[in-house]
Amino acid sequence: MTNSDAVLRTIEECVAACNACFAACLEEEDISMMRGCIRLDRECAEICGLLAGAVARKSENVAVYAAAAAELCEACGNECDRHDHDHCKRCAKACFDCLEVCKTLAA
Repeated sequence: MTNSDAVLRTIEECVAACNACFAACLEEEDISMMRGCIRLDRECAEICGLLAGAVARKSENVAVYAAAAAELCEACGNECDRHDHDHCKRCAKACFDCLEVCKTLAA
């Protein structure tokens, strides 16, 4: 596996974790408490999906996408980390892993 494959896999794992967390949050009993998490899950999944596409096609704009994704990965990871749900903890880890990749790609 190449470094590029590992980078892409980390980003795609973040997208999947955010989407899973989003869906699980919608099923929580106190959905109003999960609003911030739901919003950030969607935004993070969307920007990381765009970043994954840029990385896959070797776009000259990867750094631009990565900088935006880093901000949302950090925000989503921090929000998810505030909650005790397993899906939130898994999402936070995926976001923080992706954040490190994004920082490297944005540099």
